Amino acid sequence: MDFSMEKPTLPKGTRDFGPAQMAKRQFILNHIRQVFQTYGFLPLETPAMENLSTLTGKYGEEGDQLLFKILNSGDFLKEADTTLMGNRDSKSLASVISEKGLRYDLTVPFARYVVMNRHDITFPFKRYQIQPVWRADRPQKGRYREFYQCDADVVGTDSLLCEAEIILMITEVFQRLNIADYTIKLNHRGILTGLAEVAHAQANESSLFVAIDKLDKIGEDKVRDELLTRGIDREGIERVFSVLNFKGTTADKQSFLQTQFAASPNGQKGLREVAEVLMLLQRYGGTAEHVEFDLALARGLSYYTGCIFEVKINHVAIGSVSGGGRYDNLTGMFGMPGVSGVGFSFGVDRLYDALEELAAFPQETTRSTTVLLAHFDEATRTFALGAAARLRARGIATEVYPDLVKIKKQLEFADKKKVRFTVVIGADELTSGQLTVKTMETGEQQKMTLEELIQRLG
Repeated sequence: MDFSMEKPTLPKGTRDFGPAQMAKRQFILNHIRQVFQTYGFLPLETPAMENLSTLTGKYGEEGDQLLFKILNSGDFLKEADTTLMGNRDSKSLASVISEKGLRYDLTVPFARYVVMNRHDITFPFKRYQIQPVWRADRPQKGRYREFYQCDADVVGTDSLLCEAEIILMITEVFQRLNIADYTIKLNHRGILTGLAEVAHAQANESSLFVAIDKLDKIGEDKVRDELLTRGIDREGIERVFSVLNFKGTTADKQSFLQTQFAASPNGQKGLREVAEVLMLLQRYGGTAEHVEFDLALARGLSYYTGCIFEVKINHVAIGSVSGGGRYDNLTGMFGMPGVSGVGFSFGVDRLYDALEELAAFPQETTRSTTVLLAHFDEATRTFALGAAARLRARGIATEVYPDLVKIKKQLEFADKKKVRFTVVIGADELTSGQLTVKTMETGEQQKMTLEELIQRLG
């Protein structure tokens, strides 16, 4: 069989990004990067692959199942147990034939980095990281198997100033992206632990959190069914939903939970810390306009221990576009206990889809070239080369059309590429020094010297 003409495809859940898409992605990333840097975060990168021992057990049972595993190099079946292969025991076999995996997020690799470089780091250590991650999830709209995360984390401090600054950073990024209608959901793992205590479900706390995290995806009835199958009795489930379904302002919810958690130190701590974050936000001069105290916010990742966040752009089909929280025990898993951390992540792919749905990308985003120098012959192209050098020296994105073709074709090229200005150079322009500058969007033409053009655009 001849495979030479087989049509190429992409793995499901992955995508190519052409120039127009990349321009929009860079628009998002540049604004996020600028905000991170404004708040004192330093850049960091880690390898695409990590040892599975680093990744396993950090994301909960469901997260572990979504890890992409990498087969060992060479004859990976050589040391495999033939009994395991015969029994098709894939879980046990995987530990033998695969020692590495693609990173699932950026937080666990960051914790590993901190532990390995603890003697060279100045604490509190603030880092941001913008890299792809991989999850063996079922691809669907807004959910991909390969996607970028934009993380900002602080380790080495218990201060709730960090949580307040996270809210400020999210707010500033959305302002820069011209997104006005969004909600920053805020909760605390202590409050969820208090909820488990109210429901007498301490033994099933992790299962309770995982089920609650699905509430906005599958609805209350299916969450109730899942809680039953996970060993929580009907009376406990009723207690859970009597809390989760309470409506009111943030102050109303705080007052209600004070009564509910009267005998729960974990719940009381969670309430105190949420109140302090909101107070610090106010002292920073920030606003809680977009902040919602959401009692049902659980976040499935098992390493969170304090405040947790999730951000949703309202009235779009995409799910959450940002999330995070405090993780007091993460570095302890790598032999470095007692280092508190807090961080959050933007999902750039989801932000991209949301901005597309809202038609919120500025038109200039897709412009790559400011000036195209068009020409009639060899002499005028030679002049264009010198003009391009002067324009580029002033930081003006400039192209010279490479081929000797008709002006019409050069103008069509400029139009399709959304070039802002086309400079047509003919024999008259060479003689007079007065260039014909065409604004492609309006069709307006003006005469000006090269120096005048540089002054206008520089």
